[in-house]
Amino acid sequence: MTQLVLVVDELSAWAPYFPSENLVDFETYLKQPPVKNAPRTRVINLCRTGKYLSNGYYCSLLAEARGQHVIPSVSTLNNLRNKGLFAFGFDGVSEALDAHVGDLEAGAKVKVKSCFGQCAVPGLESLCRELFERLPCPVLELTFRRRSRWELTGLAPLSPRELAEQEEDLFANALDRYSRIIWRQPKSAKRYRYDLAMLVNPNEALPPSDAGALKRFVRAGERAGVNVETITRKDYQRLAEYDGLFIRETTAIDHHTFRFAQKAEHEGLVVIDSPTAILRCANKIFLAESFAKNGVPTPKTLMVNPKQKDAADWLETELGYPLVLKIPDGAFSRGVYKVADKAQLVETLSKLRNASALVLAQEYFFTEFDWRIGVLNHQPIFACKYFMVKGHWQIYRHNDGKEADSGGFVTLPTHEAPSAVINAALKAVKPIGDGLYGVDIKEGKGRVAVIEVNDNPNIDHGVEDVFLKDRLYDMVIEDFVRRFEKGREAVAAKKGRRDGR
Repeated sequence: MTQLVLVVDELSAWAPYFPSENLVDFETYLKQPPVKNAPRTRVINLCRTGKYLSNGYYCSLLAEARGQHVIPSVSTLNNLRNKGLFAFGFDGVSEALDAHVGDLEAGAKVKVKSCFGQCAVPGLESLCRELFERLPCPVLELTFRRRSRWELTGLAPLSPRELAEQEEDLFANALDRYSRIIWRQPKSAKRYRYDLAMLVNPNEALPPSDAGALKRFVRAGERAGVNVETITRKDYQRLAEYDGLFIRETTAIDHHTFRFAQKAEHEGLVVIDSPTAILRCANKIFLAESFAKNGVPTPKTLMVNPKQKDAADWLETELGYPLVLKIPDGAFSRGVYKVADKAQLVETLSKLRNASALVLAQEYFFTEFDWRIGVLNHQPIFACKYFMVKGHWQIYRHNDGKEADSGGFVTLPTHEAPSAVINAALKAVKPIGDGLYGVDIKEGKGRVAVIEVNDNPNIDHGVEDVFLKDRLYDMVIEDFVRRFEKGREAVAAKKGRRDGR
């Protein structure tokens, strides 16, 4: 269980709040000796941190040196001094402030307090929550300046002592809510070797794993002595409590899933999939270049600037019709366009002018189904045929505002898939990494062609697990255990070298 420590400059700073056995002043915290094999410790630094080399700064520095997880971190404190860091806009901010203070003249300033990502101004909740995710700090003062519209122009860390009386309730309630999350009790008395966080989005329309699959991952964890716990984006600050992170939410670069992967890797967790894998798989331009360099068979593929004047003529000459245009970061068949003639090509290129500096153009390779080969640590673990939606040329057909249609499927043991398909899948993932991937491959007319590698492949109950059943989930969890143990061995070996053994 995680141990929590609240550090204040002086105990008198805590006078407006209920006493807490977890509270210490800075001098006491400073004199605490290092403890070997200490329990996981969370430090909430409530000292004044606004100045460099202040008590608050040293509190965070000492916590990190002791291997404790602290908010704000030293990195956060340094970032808060970077005035260019928060020169960005947020939707709805100007409207919320107009409603809060009225339409003030240009040059007016407004300050708003945020406590653990919560604030008292309606309409600013999402902004404060996002800032807390990016720059975890117990209390932040946000400064807004009115120009043509309201803009965020300043962020400053505060201690509870710097709050007005009417703001103390906001702080106390926010701390209580935050500490309840990190003071969580184990769900059972059963001891687990490892703790694995499984990131999900309960509201996602097309998640990588359905509810049935998620339950089976949890049960597989129990069989392997791993506590698999589902978390959501609001649990960002709890990542350090775990040994690993398993992302079961659709990933993207400019997205909290990528930030989760980065933070988990920074904290030393085992991560599937890693931020490197997300970066490489999320962009079809990278994949196309990687496939070409490593001799992976693909449809004929070209990269083109949609603003290039002769782009349509060039693609028409090189690929003919029909051809396929793809934006680099599309997923689930989104951002993929089949072009039948010159007029449609010109129209689609024009549509994509502002979507990306480069788009991918490929020859149209029709097949009745696509292979999806699941690969884990460079080994094939499942093979599926995903059939096209009836009357459509893709596996998914997106209906405006409605649930997407999808084609049928057949799941096979990997040894029954053509060896050329399996070999192409393994060759495609080799430069990506050793994580969990789904490789989409077309096969027909004596050819095998890799379409893309997905860093977060679907594993749904009743689809990818039809052949292996629970064994598929066991294989994934067992690979996490292998990685956990490999990490422990590396730490032990490093310690042995340091101790001269």
